[in-house]
Amino acid sequence: MAAAQLSSNSVLPSFEGLRSSTSKASSVVVSLPFTSLTLPGLVVKSAPKRFVVQAAWTRRSRSEAEKRPNKKSWKQRTDMYMRPFQLNVFFSKRFVHAKVMHRGTSKVISVATTNSKDLRNTLPSLIDNEACRVIGRLIAERSKEADVFAMAFEAKKNERIEGRLAIVLDTIKDNGIIFV
Repeated sequence: MAAAQLSSNSVLPSFEGLRSSTSKASSVVVSLPFTSLTLPGLVVKSAPKRFVVQAAWTRRSRSEAEKRPNKKSWKQRTDMYMRPFQLNVFFSKRFVHAKVMHRGTSKVISVATTNSKDLRNTLPSLIDNEACRVIGRLIAERSKEADVFAMAFEAKKNERIEGRLAIVLDTIKDNGIIFV
């Protein structure tokens, strides 16, 4: 017979050496007692083999974080997929601008500004509270037309949600858009 003959000890590996290490990375040391392998005309003897099985994902230690300081966190990497649409509102001295963008593709979904021809000629003031309400209503309507019913707004570092910004956000909420 040309089939390989295995000794009875090497058919099923015993997991006597199975133990968990105490390091931060999840690892398991497994000892496989392959003592001898007999093939026709060939005898191979080997020592017990050990190998380490590590987990697919482990928490980065401080030294790893210091080596690669620019690696983004889990939230930074997944946020653009969890909250794909972002609202940007900008107030200049003369106009109010707002747009909804898709974070992953940077595609502009809807835009409204008091600098547009139709609003510039109809509104008495381009920066007052009524202009902010009109911009909020237009953003909500145009976003719904593009099938966007939820969006995120992240205030900048020293930006407070009050005054004209609060009016724009409240008007968008009142017109049926959900902020996540």
